[in-house]
Amino acid sequence: MIRIELDEPTLARTRIAISPLWEALTSLYLLKRHPEQVPWPYTGWARHARRVLAEVPEAAPAWLLTAADLAPDFLTPIPPSPAPTLAEELAVLRATPPELIAEQASRYHDLDNLPDWLRPFVADRQATLDRLADGIQAYWDAAIAPWWPAMRAALDEEVLHRARSLAADGPDALLADLHDRVRWEQPVLTLVKSLEQSFRAVNQRLLLIPLIFSRGALACSTDHPEIVAVSYQARGAAVLAETGPPQRSAGAETDRLALLVGRGRAQVLRALARPATTAGLAATLGLAPSTVSEHLAALLAAGVAHRRRVGRRVLYGLEPAGLALVTLVGADPATASA
Repeated sequence: MIRIELDEPTLARTRIAISPLWEALTSLYLLKRHPEQVPWPYTGWARHARRVLAEVPEAAPAWLLTAADLAPDFLTPIPPSPAPTLAEELAVLRATPPELIAEQASRYHDLDNLPDWLRPFVADRQATLDRLADGIQAYWDAAIAPWWPAMRAALDEEVLHRARSLAADGPDALLADLHDRVRWEQPVLTLVKSLEQSFRAVNQRLLLIPLIFSRGALACSTDHPEIVAVSYQARGAAVLAETGPPQRSAGAETDRLALLVGRGRAQVLRALARPATTAGLAATLGLAPSTVSEHLAALLAAGVAHRRRVGRRVLYGLEPAGLALVTLVGADPATASA
């Protein structure tokens, strides 16, 4: 068990953030924990990711993230904002100061007898950090980026759900309903794991990080002086249930929905089965953001889609009429025979 005692100021400062870097970390641990076959819904994605790691040598340094079950937190820094890009998180990683590496490494090992994988971070800091960051970026681009728009839409939906719970019912209710392996008995937050550790957070912030790749695994970061971060399994992992990278729809001439509303609007309607941003839809569908915005405006005016604001982001989703339209008129012809 990992037990984290939270004082009232820390509990009151509970926040939620998305982290592409933490997703990359947990995806690699998922592959490591299941060397034969990764369970559904990750099976198809895992086959693709293993091919990437075998065939793209530039991605190999990413495995350093899984070099030890207990590793210093500088390898996966706290997200610098509620919704950072991977590039922003890797910039933080690349800029890790030497004194922070030494301080955190000394909590786990004797600095004069560091393990082989950790020693280069002290002996040749910048080159090692750059090599790791470049490896993570190469791994991300080939193994995760094709799924990221759909993952991001699911994570935005998760954040919206949790933010509403936090605003309406407070952090106690949020933590009590976070995950079946997260137990909240004020003032102690317990993560059900085989590891035995205890921490006390005083006048800090609690940061919750939902992860698609968690598959029930829980992680926490306590090395930061101001923030305690806890990850948990987000809803929506089924977006990874494809057997290969998501593909654009084809065959509009046999697409009844496209014949009814137009091919572009049909694509957007189907994609809105999970709430998404304009940028996310554009990336998923391969359309210009201006084109997506035009289609969304028409769908909003027709009453088949809605928009919701989540912080600085705007999510679009289906109204019941839109869901009925997609369901009743017919499935995507590109996937109907799959």
